[in-house]
Amino acid sequence: MSHQALARRYRPRRFEEVAVQEHVSETLRRAVSGDRVAHAYLFCGPRGVGKTTLARVLAMALNCPDRRDDGEPCGECDSCRRIWSGHTALDVVEIDAASNRGVDDARDLRERAMYAPSEEHRYKVYIVDEAHMLTREAWNALLKVLEEPPPRVIFVFATTEPQKIQQAAAPILSRCQRFDFRRIGVSEIVTRLQQVLAAEGQEAPEDALRTLARKADGGMRDGLSLLDQVLALSGGEITQEAVRRVLGLVEEERYLELLDILQQRRPGEIFPFVQGLLDEGYDLSEFYSGLVDAFRTLLRLRLTPDEEVPELSREVRGAFQERAQLYQPEDWVRTLSLASELEASGSLRRSGNPRLLLEMLLLRLSYLDRTVELEALVRGLGGAPLGDPPSAPATPAPHRRRDLDRGPESPGAPLPETQRPASASDDPPPSSTAPVPPENLQDAWTRGVDAVETQLPAGTVDLLRGGEAVSAEGQIRVQVPELVMERLNDGHRELLTSALSRVLEREVDLHVEAEQPPAGRVSQERVREGRLQALIRQEPALEHAVQELDLELLD
Repeated sequence: MSHQALARRYRPRRFEEVAVQEHVSETLRRAVSGDRVAHAYLFCGPRGVGKTTLARVLAMALNCPDRRDDGEPCGECDSCRRIWSGHTALDVVEIDAASNRGVDDARDLRERAMYAPSEEHRYKVYIVDEAHMLTREAWNALLKVLEEPPPRVIFVFATTEPQKIQQAAAPILSRCQRFDFRRIGVSEIVTRLQQVLAAEGQEAPEDALRTLARKADGGMRDGLSLLDQVLALSGGEITQEAVRRVLGLVEEERYLELLDILQQRRPGEIFPFVQGLLDEGYDLSEFYSGLVDAFRTLLRLRLTPDEEVPELSREVRGAFQERAQLYQPEDWVRTLSLASELEASGSLRRSGNPRLLLEMLLLRLSYLDRTVELEALVRGLGGAPLGDPPSAPATPAPHRRRDLDRGPESPGAPLPETQRPASASDDPPPSSTAPVPPENLQDAWTRGVDAVETQLPAGTVDLLRGGEAVSAEGQIRVQVPELVMERLNDGHRELLTSALSRVLEREVDLHVEAEQPPAGRVSQERVREGRLQALIRQEPALEHAVQELDLELLD
């Protein structure tokens, strides 16, 4: 007798045997027992999660002569066996929409639906698999029969891409009861594989079954098919090594070897490492997928060292834990983000030379520097981190400015009357007029705006603070957005001139002008450069670090 695949031999025969999809199976079972079965159903979900299986179980329950009172089919009668195995049945018809997708096929289905079931108590059930493959014309031919079907006729449409039905024939959705099937979790797949192995008189270590379950990617059918492959390869003795050979997986030791190369900055060894993978017959796409998982595991171990990681054995977990502590979480986030770019773009699978893409990725990772916080960099250069209050300076700090998020600073000591400009005798005292060196013009301009911010038009203060002040030909020119110029009048300009004169302790000739729009399109690099220059104006000590270390601003 020919071998029957495990996925077919152990297909569920009752609603209660369908794993994870209780929200669907329980609803259908109650509908059968309460005689509230709808005339059309739409089953949506990934492959191998039980869509066609539940459609068959529903057909079995509707036509089973020995059906239980709770709606469960017996699964043993001749009718149930024929429907469960997919053999020819008078009242249950399965149609593959991928090969019967035209309008003529839909018209034939419509005409066949007009015939009554073979017996009075039975139902005619039409199961249409891959329903998204039907053409728009085919759906239009079925619209009327779906809206007003003949008595005791049930349609079940199964699809992995319901969005295509929405695009091709949106009215169909309102004529069907829709059920969305969930992906099956790793633990549920492992449990089912253990049950199947027990029925087959076999055993397997849990770590090997867990590897199979992760590779199944939420599909029970895929998990059983992979188990079938491993049994055929190993002759009945399932081991982790056999699972890795069948799936083409890369051992964790290879990833640990690569981590040591990256951590010790040995980029020259990347080329022989990749060549070794090819010589051993590994698929580079499979290696890359495992590499991303390895970086993700390292980040998890760095953030939560005590968390259970069932994917790793006890020996390998210790090695991963040791390497995870070598870098900060921010470094692992950058590494994972950089590594996942290839997967997001899908370029590795489409490329004719995936080896080059993988080598370039590994080289970039080997030259990736550790993350250094801006505050730590400024502190190392002898300055105070941005936003931190100064530690009680004996004299006013020359580069100190008000933190906008903390509110206004305490008012400084007012200037003597003899030092105040005559034109500002009627102006209110500024909120901060500590003397500053004349060359620190940008800071003086900012403090001058802060001094009279309550007398400026609403919405212009922050934009004025961001204006760039320069000294040219005895004048001080400040460029601000054109929107600000429209709101400033002569009185506001005189107010700003007086405030800046008090800060610099001398008369100034201030000209506030509209800034010129940048030439060409505003690029992301230009925005980053502008933000960096703003930080340098806020903390001048940062400029030396940018020049010496060739730093750039990252989002």
